[in-house]
Amino acid sequence: MIATRRTTFRLYPNQAQTAKLFEWRRLHCWLYNQALSDRQIAYKRDKKSVSYYDQQRAVKVIRQVLPEFKELGSHALQATIKRVDFAYNRFFQGLGKYPRFKSLRHYSGWTYPCNSGWKAHTNGVNGYLDISNLGQVQMRGSSRTWGNPTTLTIVYRNQKWYASITVACDVIRETGSGLIGLDFGCNIAVMGAIHLGDGEYEQVAIDNPRYLKQVQTKIKQANRQKRRKRSPNYKKHIKASKGWRKANGCVSKLVRIAANQRQDFIHKVAAQIVSSNSMVATEKLNLKNMTKKAKKGSKRKQQKTGLNRSILDVGMGMLRSAIEYKVEEAGGVFVEIPTQKVKPSQRCPKCDFVKPKTLSERVHKCEKCTYTCDRDFASAQVCAEYLRTGLGTSLAKHGCSTSISNPKVVKNCGGMKQVGQLKCQKPRPSS
Repeated sequence: MIATRRTTFRLYPNQAQTAKLFEWRRLHCWLYNQALSDRQIAYKRDKKSVSYYDQQRAVKVIRQVLPEFKELGSHALQATIKRVDFAYNRFFQGLGKYPRFKSLRHYSGWTYPCNSGWKAHTNGVNGYLDISNLGQVQMRGSSRTWGNPTTLTIVYRNQKWYASITVACDVIRETGSGLIGLDFGCNIAVMGAIHLGDGEYEQVAIDNPRYLKQVQTKIKQANRQKRRKRSPNYKKHIKASKGWRKANGCVSKLVRIAANQRQDFIHKVAAQIVSSNSMVATEKLNLKNMTKKAKKGSKRKQQKTGLNRSILDVGMGMLRSAIEYKVEEAGGVFVEIPTQKVKPSQRCPKCDFVKPKTLSERVHKCEKCTYTCDRDFASAQVCAEYLRTGLGTSLAKHGCSTSISNPKVVKNCGGMKQVGQLKCQKPRPSS
């Protein structure tokens, strides 16, 4: 199957190329803010909505008036204009807040929406990137599958430059014929129940590595040093001291190390699960509500903060998404069981007897059939049984969301690939 995959490479520009990249980033940030200001002024003054195509036509004028924009490339400038359009579409659809102006320190980079202006000389492992008016930049990284590069995004993050390349490739992923139910938790990251046949299940548990907790002491020490330095105050035009910037870099580095370790762990676990199971079931979790702050005046505020940190340290949402797209690549079935309807944590997998349990009860012991096992293992069995018995009819009737019956909804707001295919609109004749 032909799919679009993204690979990120680390860039190693020389001193002259680094200075030019910073200047291009500043120009793209200025263009983004100007496009946003143009829309706001037009609506407040004339009650007129400015479309993407109206601002797209202005790019040609900007390149003629301001010569420093000529070497940036028209497609990259149109993609920056499109980012403003994305922000407004998300706001009108209720998916985000009203678009705001971006400072340079919060503007990460820019995008080349097509093959024009750049070329990647690599087969998926290391290589170099050739960008128009910049030259060849060495890059380092590896991709699991490589194909035809389609878009390029230059990103400046954590004082390093990266190239994020989307590739249209033929994805091949091997899988088995097994069926597994999954339950995510804090002590045990993933509890799996592999179906063996005749209602029997094998327990598979993957412990939570707690990468953030391992560096939490060092982060507290670095934050203590950071608080002793002069912090920036942009409203009062107070710059940060050199010691504060150094301490802030130490904190960022520690958090980044934990995040990279977690991401590596998630992809390895997801690949391990999918390699032998083509049918995966798990309960539907509302992580946004699970990680909400404690209510005002709550006496258990510290406990809730620690619970939220533990849930986020596991990366349940990232792990679920990784398993889903890997199963889809292998041509399998991924099912989310409706939690409020099925109640996997409260239901017995043998006799379907439901009894409410508190979070402190970690052992499932059925009062009806006396079946006893670990609580998370029982929940994973319920998910697997719901998938196995629901295949005979229709999973949609049971309230399940599957990777087959409910394909992802594509928002009708355009994309970066579409920006590269569209030609610059000609000015309309004046009446």
